[in-house]
Amino acid sequence: MDSAPTPTDPWPTTTAEALAVQDRLRSRVDAVGPGPTPQAVRHVVGLDVAYAEDSDELAAAAVVLDARTHAVTERSVVLGRAAFPYVPGLFAFREIPALTLALEGLVTAPDLLVCDGFGLAHPRRFGLACHLGVLTGIPTIGVGKTPFVGTYTTPGERRGDACDLIHEGDVVGRALRTRDAIKPVFVSVGHGVDLDTACAHVLALTPRYRLPETTRAADQECRRALKSAAAQRGSART
Repeated sequence: MDSAPTPTDPWPTTTAEALAVQDRLRSRVDAVGPGPTPQAVRHVVGLDVAYAEDSDELAAAAVVLDARTHAVTERSVVLGRAAFPYVPGLFAFREIPALTLALEGLVTAPDLLVCDGFGLAHPRRFGLACHLGVLTGIPTIGVGKTPFVGTYTTPGERRGDACDLIHEGDVVGRALRTRDAIKPVFVSVGHGVDLDTACAHVLALTPRYRLPETTRAADQECRRALKSAAAQRGSART
């Protein structure tokens, strides 16, 4: 895993530096895949970051699920602070150092990473899922609750119905219905998986709810960690 930052390759601190990193790494994205099928994946990892209210304090979670039962088998959480200012299109630079540390805390080797965010569905075609996939070399997909870029035709009302997400003439993702008559999620390739395979994984990970079980588990874990940290600070002050 190409961890970041390192002493010889410090994490960007300016917009210009971050854009240069995106330009350098974007050509390494494998958007062709096809990547592992849902049947071939044993351990799928959900990734998410939660922020304390009105603060750069964060908790980054990497949660391992059994790909067949969706049972949580391992958790790794890192507390820290955002590593970069908030700049639209550069959000990954705030979170990747903490997410990388959370991944490194796992004993289980992931077969697939599922990010709460975007991959190719990004203004520079290099969102969080692309960036993390290139750095780790692990097949990665992004699943967003709302679209970041692009336009789409509303898919049909049945689970599995989908329409391409188009940005500047390119297919950058897909609006995918995971529950009948419930608003779609937005799937995009991160690295090492094609779009059809990414959507197959998302359907496999949504047997009951709109969002993947990976996203739900990681969201719960990082929010729990922030709440626990706040409670500990409160106890220390009393």
